[in-house]
Amino acid sequence: MKNRTPIHAIFAFCLYLCSAGFAQAENLSPATFYGTFQGSGYAENRDSVYFGTTVRDLDVVIAPSGSGFSVTWTTVIRSGGNPNDPNVKRKAQTVSFSPTGETGVFRGTPSGDPLSGNPYIWARIEQHTLTVYIMTISSQGNYDMQSYARTLSGAGMDLVFTRIRDGEPVRSAKAKLVKIAN
Repeated sequence: MKNRTPIHAIFAFCLYLCSAGFAQAENLSPATFYGTFQGSGYAENRDSVYFGTTVRDLDVVIAPSGSGFSVTWTTVIRSGGNPNDPNVKRKAQTVSFSPTGETGVFRGTPSGDPLSGNPYIWARIEQHTLTVYIMTISSQGNYDMQSYARTLSGAGMDLVFTRIRDGEPVRSAKAKLVKIAN
């Protein structure tokens, strides 16, 4: 009997560690992502070896909206031109998301029929990452898929953007953002 106690104690300890790991692996709620984030990063594509990467400044606002949440993101791209006066492009987009009934999956609005030229948009929360997907289909039937994976980190979030066209990588971007407001 004396030998069984340490084995039971070890088994109980292992069971505790496993259950603690499962508790940490649970998906977060959308409210955990609420806030205003700012940062910068870089984008690259298959020609970056020859032409370099482009620098991007990013703002992301995640907030409650109806029964779900909204994500507004703004990207400022500086590339080409005179180094003292580079070409600057600014892109902004807002999408609202509502629950689908499936845990961690949300329907984006506006979202439409991709075969009619309207993007199909959805989001998924998996553990500490909120990923927004945008799929479009051209009139020739080619598809374009963008994903924005926003993972909460110590001071804010890490962003990984990927764009794929008909299975081929077109562009990727990585950025670090700091939470500046709730």
